[in-house]
Amino acid sequence: QVDVAAMVQLFGYVDVSDSGFLVAVLSIAFNPLFWNVVARWEHKTRALSQVFGSPRAACYCLGTVILLLNCVRSHCFTEAMKSQPKLEGWDCHWAYYSGLAISAVGTLFVISSFLALGFTGTFLGDYFGILMEEKVTSFPFSIVDNPMYWGSTAIYLGWSLMHASPAGLLLTAVVAISYTIAVLYEG
Repeated sequence: QVDVAAMVQLFGYVDVSDSGFLVAVLSIAFNPLFWNVVARWEHKTRALSQVFGSPRAACYCLGTVILLLNCVRSHCFTEAMKSQPKLEGWDCHWAYYSGLAISAVGTLFVISSFLALGFTGTFLGDYFGILMEEKVTSFPFSIVDNPMYWGSTAIYLGWSLMHASPAGLLLTAVVAISYTIAVLYEG
């Protein structure tokens, strides 16, 4: 049996009708949808490769757009947190440093994933016909499947704890759900 009283109390701090919060939710959900739709469209049509003159140039362009969209998402996430109340009980050193540690682990997963995969491996090169020679099984892939997704989720979770933000926690759940759906779609 789950006691939902704590969750009800926590989400009493979140105004889900706030326009900044809604924009953050939309930007979180949009990103994986966008890159999966564009990548599958490219795989079927090779349209981006034709426009950019090569699969590699097209992949680098899509990767750059994805990075820019991720910056927008992070900005919207941060602004939504700032516009909502803090949870006073979490506005303390232990929550801040716990969040910092979780963000550090997430950053380690994201950066080490990128280093293991390279730019085209990270940004959907396989949909452009740019294949890796073999499956990457080294760290962090030896620890967890999809370490870039879960590392990114950990970064948002840590950021939310560092800011004692119930809205951030709810948005982190939206990130996790979006990535879970993306993993199912990509698989």
